[in-house]
Amino acid sequence: MPPLPRQRLYAIDDIYALPDGERAELIDGQIYNMAPLTRRHQEILSFLHAWIYNHVTKNNGECKVYPAPFAVFLFADDSKYLEPDISVICDKGKLDDYGCKGAPDWVIEIVSPASRRMDYYTKLSLYRSANVREYWIVDPMKQAILVYDMEHDSAPAFYSFADRIKVNIYEDLWIDFPKLNL
Repeated sequence: MPPLPRQRLYAIDDIYALPDGERAELIDGQIYNMAPLTRRHQEILSFLHAWIYNHVTKNNGECKVYPAPFAVFLFADDSKYLEPDISVICDKGKLDDYGCKGAPDWVIEIVSPASRRMDYYTKLSLYRSANVREYWIVDPMKQAILVYDMEHDSAPAFYSFADRIKVNIYEDLWIDFPKLNL
């Protein structure tokens, strides 16, 4: 039996070598290209970023809020390079000029048809193993939000775009999804 062809393993340098404007993520030596974003995706991203940023700023909070594209290196070996739609980092020691080294405290992913499997399964597992405290999956097609409070190992909570949702990493932050106005 002939040997199987060797699969190419990619590294972080391959991500940096991508042409300008091309976005991809790196997971265990494999590159996952990211599809162009839709207007609806961008509206949800802008709404969430503004809501969270305004809360943090108004309360003189220590956390930093970054919308995509923003590099997150989940582990020290650079084998997991992700660009979450929103990253909230409360430990400024994790930040450098290249992005976040280690797990953000809160990650939000906005599902697109091309990212569904990645957001619901692959990234959930990665964020859990990296000790992300809270993970939200916002699904525009289903008008649903799935909230994982991983810090307290709670069962996931299901919400709709008609709900006002409590953010678990903050005592006083609620996101009022009916104000999204899609």
